[in-house]
Amino acid sequence: MTKIEKVLYTGKTHTTGGRDGASHSDDGELNIKLSPPGSSRAGTNPEQLFAAGWSACFIGAIGFAAANQKVKLPADLAVDAEIDLGTGNGGYFLQARLKVSMPGIEADVAKAIIEEAHQTCPYSKATRGNIDVDLIVA
Repeated sequence: MTKIEKVLYTGKTHTTGGRDGASHSDDGELNIKLSPPGSSRAGTNPEQLFAAGWSACFIGAIGFAAANQKVKLPADLAVDAEIDLGTGNGGYFLQARLKVSMPGIEADVAKAIIEEAHQTCPYSKATRGNIDVDLIVA
């Protein structure tokens, strides 16, 4: 396990009620209702939050990878993250798909950038070896 040498930022939230509750950040910027996946109740769920966080972080990692490879990224770069919650082997598990759209970038170049980003993105590192992840050039 890698230990952090210097903390750059700490995200802080307070959550009550689990999947039927609410969560807010200490700075007041995040204030959401939570609801179970697939329910018709108002609110988001942990899988959506995880998908949003990972895709935002992954775009940052793509930027670093593209700079390393001297590739100019398109303004309309996008990541569609899909996080599946499922069961298997007696428990609940996650799996993920990161579909990356880089219009104007050749597929082999885009794939190389995405693979490098997957090695440096903190969310990718946190999940590596723990869940199935598909990286897709869209």
